[in-house]
Amino acid sequence: MSAIDRVRSLTRRSRLLVATGAALSVAGIALAADVGSAESQVQALLKARLPKTAVSAIDCGKIAGLCEITAGENLFYVDTSARYLVIGRVYDMQTRQDITAARLLEMNPDMLVGSSARANALAAGGEEEAGQQLAAAPARLERPASPAKARTLSLSSLPKDGAIVWGNPAGPTVTVFSDFRCGYCRALTGVLKDMNVRVVERPISVLGSRDLADRVYCAKNREAALHAAYAGQPIKGEASCNTAGLDANEAFAQRNGLNGTPVIVRSDGAMIEGYRPRAFLEAWLREARS
Repeated sequence: MSAIDRVRSLTRRSRLLVATGAALSVAGIALAADVGSAESQVQALLKARLPKTAVSAIDCGKIAGLCEITAGENLFYVDTSARYLVIGRVYDMQTRQDITAARLLEMNPDMLVGSSARANALAAGGEEEAGQQLAAAPARLERPASPAKARTLSLSSLPKDGAIVWGNPAGPTVTVFSDFRCGYCRALTGVLKDMNVRVVERPISVLGSRDLADRVYCAKNREAALHAAYAGQPIKGEASCNTAGLDANEAFAQRNGLNGTPVIVRSDGAMIEGYRPRAFLEAWLREARS
């Protein structure tokens, strides 16, 4: 190919790249316009249908077919026609991420994810009032409250099986009921790794993670598998084994009302629910030895 032919070829490629880039840019602008139009429409409809709900943000571009609605410290979803109100959590099964929990943590990292909507909300009033309650309740942020009386939890009925022990064998022992798909559990694990503690981790399936817990528990190196699971990495050397201990964890959690994770239990039985930062945990663990 002559020098002139090479120049012509490069010129044609440049024009093609420019045209492709322009087409993608136009498509992106069109998509953004569509999302913006949907959000404006949803905002107007919510104002008419839920006039008492102060909507602070609408995002129709995150989840296909749904718009994420932020109302103060509350989070819920509607379809793009704002006809259907979706209560509860949105879970991405491909990335194994609780999208709702991640968004709540993003809204305020210092708060904890509260419970879902109460089933009897519809019976509390008329259609509009019920909608207000459901919109306010499904997924919200709650400040960790200090109960008047600290709750304790006896672990004596739990078998030795079902526990994954890791950390410093000589450090103070802390038992954690966790879920490998729980973002707060992952954050807590990162904190405990840097502390001089012995962790007895007991997986419970709050977010449909029993299959993952089985693989971690049956791995040749459970500690390595545990950290791999939290990191979203493949678990090496997994095999089948007796998982009756995990069944015992599940039954214990149900008997004692452990409906969320993480739950942290000190050696003297004192327990707290939800993620806590390192400074808090260090002070809390020292109280058991005082």
